[in-house]
This record gives sequence, structure tokens and C-alpha cells, in this order.
Amino acid sequence: MKNFVQPGDIVTAIAPAGGTVSGTPYLIGALFGVATTTQAAGEEVELATVGVFELPKVAAQAWATAFAAIYWDNAAKNCTTAAAGNTKIGVNMLPQGAADSKARIRLNGAF
Repeated sequence: MKNFVQPGDIVTAIAPAGGTVSGTPYLIGALFGVATTTQAAGEEVELATVGVFELPKVAAQAWATAFAAIYWDNAAKNCTTAAAGNTKIGVNMLPQGAADSKARIRLNGAF
């Protein structure tokens, strides 16, 4: 296919203000991904947009089942099941207790 460019599992973006830290999630425009490297603001950074990652989870929110829709709260910098005002990023892989501060999230680069 002549118009294929790349798989898109990892894409190049420009690091936002404050730069990036490897393994940290970022919402850049409408693109959500996990930085693969640490870069200064304005430099190119590779973001993983697909895969299962352990990401920060909203405190005091229990997730009773696996595979619920998960959203990124960019103000609080954590994952939540609350859709309002947040960006859909994927699904949770495991039930999570309210005391859990991290969750395994399968990113879906299509959102």
C-alpha cells in the first residue's frame, strides 16, 4: 500500500512546557501517550500510544470490574472513570480498590 506511513504505536510529538520524563503519561493536544524518553520542552519526544501501562489512578475511586472505559484527567494528571471534561484513553485491565494509586491501563491510540 503506497500511502502507509507507520504503525502508529509510537509517534513523534513536541515535548510540552516542562518537558517530558520517560514513563510519564502526557496529553499533547488530543494525543495521549506515555513518553519513551526524557526530553526538554520543544524537543521531539516519542510517545507510546498503544500497550498496557501502569499509570496514576484517581484516589478514592474503586473500579469493580476490568475493561471499563478509562479517561485522563489532565488537571489532576491521573486516570479516572469520570468522562465529563476528561479524555478517553483506553480500558482498565484489572479491578482496582479505592486505596490503589496506580492502575494497569490498556491504551487505545484510536481515541
